[in-house]
Amino acid sequence: MMSLFRRPVATAAAVRRTAGSLRVGETGTICCLEDPTMALKLLEMGCVPGVQVRLSGRAPLGDPLMLVLGDNEYTLSLRQSEAATITLKP
Repeated sequence: MMSLFRRPVATAAAVRRTAGSLRVGETGTICCLEDPTMALKLLEMGCVPGVQVRLSGRAPLGDPLMLVLGDNEYTLSLRQSEAATITLKP
């Protein structure tokens, strides 16, 4: 069974890629969710491991973000801090 949560790696060589670090138009696939308290909320909104996400835009001051989830073109608006808890596959 795939784990939803990942413990942070303490090495400097590990580069953590999150939904919050995407550039506009860039895509990634959700690997896991890092914040257990936020995980249920994100899962209910469709942020399930294996789903592809695309950053479609940012607000003028950089927060919130607009993510498009999966093939259904479901648009989700998240705060930067929430998007930073969504880890993407390398």
